[in-house]
Amino acid sequence: MTASLAVQAFFDPATFTVTYLVHDPSTKVAAIVDPVLDYDPRNARTSTSSADAVLAEIEAQGLELAWLLETHAHADHLSAAHYLRAKTGAPVVIGSRIVDVLRTFVPLFAANDAPLDGVQFDRLVSDGETLPLGSMEIRVLHTPGHTPACVTYHVGDAAFVGDTLFMPDYGTARSDFPGGSAEQLYRSIRRILELPAATRIFVGHDYLPAGRSEYRWETTVGEQRAENVHIHDGICEEAFVALRNERDAKLAPPVLILPALQVNVRAGALPPAEENGIRYLRLPLNML
Repeated sequence: MTASLAVQAFFDPATFTVTYLVHDPSTKVAAIVDPVLDYDPRNARTSTSSADAVLAEIEAQGLELAWLLETHAHADHLSAAHYLRAKTGAPVVIGSRIVDVLRTFVPLFAANDAPLDGVQFDRLVSDGETLPLGSMEIRVLHTPGHTPACVTYHVGDAAFVGDTLFMPDYGTARSDFPGGSAEQLYRSIRRILELPAATRIFVGHDYLPAGRSEYRWETTVGEQRAENVHIHDGICEEAFVALRNERDAKLAPPVLILPALQVNVRAGALPPAEENGIRYLRLPLNML
C-alpha cells in the first residue's frame, strides 16, 4: 500500500497561491512546497507573515524541516525560500533547468549578483531524482511547459504540480512565458496523469472559477482525467495546443511578474542594497 503523506495547505488570497507543509507521519520529517513572501506593490513593502505561520505550525507539531521545495521560478508571487533557509537551515530545491530561466531574466533585470549556474539554490534536481523524507521518498518529475524548469514532486500518494495543472473546473497553466510550450505542457500533464487514479494532486493556485463559492486546491488524478476542462481524457494534443495558445494570446502578464522574478532568480533573496543602504526592485520598461 502506498504511504499517505500528511499535507497542510496555507492559502494566500493576495496571490491565490497555496503553500504546502508536508511531512512523513512516522518520522515527522517535513518539507515546505512553494513558500510565499508577502509583498504589497502599493508601497513596495515585504512581510514574512505567511512564512512565519508555516514556521509556527512546524514548531507546534514538533516537525523537523528537511527541504524547501520550489516547483519553478514563480512569476506571480515572491518566494520566501531565502528567509526560511536563513531561519531553519533547510536547503532550497528547484529543477535543474532553472539555469534556462536565469539566462533569460538575470540579464533583463541586470541582476549581476545572481549566478547563472543556479548556485543560489542549494540543490538542482533532475527528472527521476529522489530526496529522502523520513521513511518516505520525494520523486522528481520534470514537467516543463509552463516554464522550462517546472518540476512535480511525487511523495507517497500525493503529487505537488505547481502551476502545471489547476483544479479540473479551471484547467491548466499558461505556456507563453519564455521557454514555455503548449506541446510540452500537454505531454507533461499526460505524464502526471499516468500516476495511479487515487493519487492526490495538490495545485499551486486556485482562482475561484464561476460557479464555485470556495477555494480548492486538492483533487485526484482520476478527477483530472475525467473532468479537467482543458485536458481530460477526450482531448488530444492538437486540440489542447490550439486551445491553450488561443487563451494565452489574450492573457495579460501576472501583476507581480516584475518584482517576483527578480527576487525568485535570487532564490527568494532581495536585491543587494545600493550605496545609500536601500534595496531597489527594477522595472524594465517596454520589455514584456
